[in-house]
Amino acid sequence: MIKLAVCGAAGRMGQHILAHAVKDKESFQVVGAVEYKGHPLTGTKLRDINPEISLDVQITDSLKQVINAADVVIDFTTPESSLSNAQTCHAAGKVIVIGTTGFTPDQLDEIIKYTGKIAIVLAPNMSVGVNLLFKLADIVASVLDDDYDCEIVELHHRFKKDSPSGTAARLAEIIAKARAVSLEDKGVYGRKGIVGERGKGDIGVHAVRLGNVVGEHTVSFANLGERIELTHKAQSRETFALGSLRAARFAVKASPGMYDMQDVLHLR
Repeated sequence: MIKLAVCGAAGRMGQHILAHAVKDKESFQVVGAVEYKGHPLTGTKLRDINPEISLDVQITDSLKQVINAADVVIDFTTPESSLSNAQTCHAAGKVIVIGTTGFTPDQLDEIIKYTGKIAIVLAPNMSVGVNLLFKLADIVASVLDDDYDCEIVELHHRFKKDSPSGTAARLAEIIAKARAVSLEDKGVYGRKGIVGERGKGDIGVHAVRLGNVVGEHTVSFANLGERIELTHKAQSRETFALGSLRAARFAVKASPGMYDMQDVLHLR
């Protein structure tokens, strides 16, 4: 049985992860629930915030208080908190699954330093379907040259803080790599005003925020005669929760190193 701690436990994703972990009693035992310092639910028991999480585990504001009891940590928080939590896991020799998005290059470099000692699964999207989308986008971009325009459009709920989404950013990275170009040179993020004709080989990325959209991503490739569209629509956060638990099962058996969902799903 895998002993699990969840950071961001009172958030939307955290509660979905914990609810599914409770249902899978043969695989998981929840030993820790963590929130940021000053969170209003600190000290509250999980069963009191969500009836689907029938546990007397108390929410704490410090991963260090529960890390020794855990085999794996799942983290859906903020870049700053995830970086701190990865450091705590490194010090304790525990593996971590990170679903947080919005990291700076320097923050990612810092996290990578910890992979010499522990396994880290870091993925902008834990959905099985989205990771198949990554694979398909790679295949299509490898076949279609820059005579085919490429645009990525993502839709998310009004509460999402980072833009573009980590998933859209990852799609752009995959397409740029498949085309052997620099995303820094070819990435175009939104358009406004008289910007002129579309640049050959540009990779457009556009963010839409409205209502309670869980997450939608469409990658379009088009020339003057045809258009190919790859679309993934998340209907609920259940798919991300189940994917993160799948990643946790992978992480506890993995050698030290940096992994993503392509590794978890054996799509490489």
